[in-house]
Amino acid sequence: MKKEILVRAREVFDTEVAGVNTVRDNLGESFVQLVNRCMKTISAGGKLVLTGVGKSGYIGKKIAATLSSVGSPAVFMHPVEARHGDLGIMQKNDLLIALSYSGETEELLAVLTPAKRLGVELVSITASRGSSLGRMSDLVVEMPVPKEACPFNLAPTTTTTALLVLGDALAMVLLDEQGFTKSDYGRLHPGGAIGRMVTLRAEDIMRGRDRSAIVGKEATVRDAIIRMSAARCGSAIIEDAEHKLLGIFTDGDLRRWAEKDLSVLERRMSEVMTPNPVAVRAEQLAVEVLKVLESRHIDDIVVTDESGCVAGFIDVQDLPGLKLM
Repeated sequence: MKKEILVRAREVFDTEVAGVNTVRDNLGESFVQLVNRCMKTISAGGKLVLTGVGKSGYIGKKIAATLSSVGSPAVFMHPVEARHGDLGIMQKNDLLIALSYSGETEELLAVLTPAKRLGVELVSITASRGSSLGRMSDLVVEMPVPKEACPFNLAPTTTTTALLVLGDALAMVLLDEQGFTKSDYGRLHPGGAIGRMVTLRAEDIMRGRDRSAIVGKEATVRDAIIRMSAARCGSAIIEDAEHKLLGIFTDGDLRRWAEKDLSVLERRMSEVMTPNPVAVRAEQLAVEVLKVLESRHIDDIVVTDESGCVAGFIDVQDLPGLKLM
């Protein structure tokens, strides 16, 4: 029984993957025209208005959300509600994108003529340009799929998956065409961890000099430990008289030295420090700092300013509190 369940589940995967591949292979000039019309709309200060009923409507909501999150203003308009006032969402410079695989959904077709009277262009994503929806459209992006994963070939499965991927493709192409950056993404996601990582910089999350254990190269290990305890951190930063970074000494270094030399407390920092440690610039993004910490397998990292002077350090233990991990 278990084997039969997994066989059937994998059949669904295979059917839907085949459908997505078919849509991918059939992408052509109509998709390019769709991208161009979207760019024209956005450049004119308009928005992309997606509409659909049933499963296509749910996918339309997701596509609209994805588009908006990557710099292409978009909203979803329910066709039924549009006939009772929500048509006011539409403005002259907008582009209406109607979603219906059959192209014969009555509730959707009923709102398209009133919408077009507002002077907007209509693009449809459907199985055939010969459908009622296709004939009403200024542009048709056809996306026929071989079959649904449903054994009756009725429940929208492959078609909705393919539509979702097509919507993602549109969003990502528009992202590229507009030159949308990681910083732009962060500005549109200020409340989440993603937004914090792509807007916060090292200087925003570091401990400043007043909260760091900073010593000179002539300081002893004992001096460094006292500073580390006072700052409640696991590393001491060694700098020269001009505040330029020389090295770092961690509590792990202390343990390793103590194993072979119990008199290590009286040694100078110049003898025991790790010279030229990994450091990041104060203006680097938090996400870049995280990558360095993860790739180097370190817990602390020194932050320097634009002139190369020690500005502070970042302790990995602080990051969960900043909701960056």
